[in-house]
Amino acid sequence: MMAAAACCRRQGFIRWFSIRQLKLPSFNLFHSQTQDPVEFLHTRLSTSSNLKELNQIYAQIIRTHFLESHSAPFYWNSIIRQYSRLDEPAKALYVFLSMARAFVNPDSYTLPIVLKSVCQSFNSNFGHQVHCVSMKHGLHLDEFIESALISFYCKSGTFENARKVFDENPERKLGSWNAIISGLSQAGCAKEVITMFLELMRTGLRPDDVTMVCVTSSCGSLGDLNLSLQLHKCIYQAKTFERSDLLMLNSLIDMYGKCGRMDLANRVFSRMEERNVSSWTSMIVGYGMHGHVNEALDCFSLMREARVRPNYITFVGVLSACVHGGRVGEGKRYFEMMKNEYGIEPRLQHYGCMVDLIGRAGLFEEAKEMVLNMPMESNVVVWGSLMGACEKYGNVEMGEFVAKRLIELEPWNEGVYVVLSNIYANHGLWEDVERMRGFMKDRRLDKIPAYSYSGS
Repeated sequence: MMAAAACCRRQGFIRWFSIRQLKLPSFNLFHSQTQDPVEFLHTRLSTSSNLKELNQIYAQIIRTHFLESHSAPFYWNSIIRQYSRLDEPAKALYVFLSMARAFVNPDSYTLPIVLKSVCQSFNSNFGHQVHCVSMKHGLHLDEFIESALISFYCKSGTFENARKVFDENPERKLGSWNAIISGLSQAGCAKEVITMFLELMRTGLRPDDVTMVCVTSSCGSLGDLNLSLQLHKCIYQAKTFERSDLLMLNSLIDMYGKCGRMDLANRVFSRMEERNVSSWTSMIVGYGMHGHVNEALDCFSLMREARVRPNYITFVGVLSACVHGGRVGEGKRYFEMMKNEYGIEPRLQHYGCMVDLIGRAGLFEEAKEMVLNMPMESNVVVWGSLMGACEKYGNVEMGEFVAKRLIELEPWNEGVYVVLSNIYANHGLWEDVERMRGFMKDRRLDKIPAYSYSGS
C-alpha cells in the first residue's frame, strides 16, 4: 500500500511540473563519466539559471528515483535552496512538504532556507508550522534556525513572538541579536533598536557590520547627533569586520546626513578609498534633504564623471533637490536623462517630485497632464503636492479639480476641505467657505491645528 501511495505521489508531482510539455535534456543527469553523480547533481542544481531548467532537473530526479537512494537532507536542501534563489517560494515549500512525506527529517540547514521561502511567500501560517517542526526535532535553539525564526516573526509583524524566541535561549549568539535588531530597524522602531544594541553591548559580544549598519540607520532616524558620534567611535573601536568597510561607511554617511551634519558626512565620504552608488546617493539625498541644492547637483555631476551608474533612488534625491531649489528646467532635464540615458523607468516618487516642482512654478496645466498621464495610479501625495501649489497661487479652478480627486481617495480626510476653504477665503468667496465648513460639520470632520495637506 505504501509503495502504491508513493508511486501515486511521484506521478502527481510529475504532472504538477507538466513534464510532458518540457523538453528534457538529452544527456543522462546521473551518469556522467567524469564526475561523481552526486557531485554532478549538485553542480547542475547550483548552476541552473532559470525556472524551466530547474524544473527539468527536478523532473528527472523524480523519474529516476534519485532521492529514494540518496535520502540525506543535503540533496533536498539543494533543491529547496535553488527554488528559493530563483524566487519561487511556493515550489520550494512544496519540495519541503515532499521531503516530510518521504519521512526525511530536516537538519539545521533545511529550516533556515524554508523560513526564507516562507518570508518570500508571506505565508505566516506555514511559518508557524515550521517553528513547530523545529521544536519537534529539537532544532529551535540552533543559531541559524533561531535567527531565521526571529527574522520571520519580525517580517510578519509579530514582534512579541520574535522576542519570545529570542528570550528562550539564554546563550544566544550574535546572529540572533542581529536578527531582532534588523527586524526592529526595518519596522522603523528606532528607539527599540538602540535599546537592544545597548543590551547587546552589556553582554560582552562584539557587534559586526550587520549590527552597526542597522543601529546607525536607526540613530539617523532619531536625529541624535551625540549618539551618532558615539556610534562612530564604537565602530572604529570594534573594527574587526572581515568584509569590506564600504557598507559600514555608507551607513555613516546616511546617519550624519539624517542628523543634518553634511560636513561630517562629507568628511567620511572624502576619506573613502572606494565609493559605490550608495555612497554617492547618500551624499546627494543628504544635501537635497537639507536644502543644499548646489552641493547635491554638483555631487551628482561628479558621480557621473566618476562613471558610477545612478539608480532610481539617486534620481529621487536629484529631483528632490531641484524641488527645493525651484530648478524647473534642470528637473525636467534630469527626469528625461533618467529615462533616455540610463533606461530607468520613473516610479511614483519621481512623478511626485516632478508634479511638486512644476506645480510650485505655477505650471498647473502641465502638472495636471503629468498626473493624468502617469503609467501608474496616482495617490494622495501626488495630488496633495498639486493642491499645495493651488493654495500657494490661489488657483480656485484647479483647486476644485484636485479636491475632487483627493476626496475620492480619502473622503475622511479633512485636510482637503481646509485647504480648499483657504483658497476660497483668499479670493473673498465667503459663501464657498461656509459651504466647506458645512461639509466638514455634516461629515463630522474636525480641523487639526497646524495641519498642512501639501506637506510642503
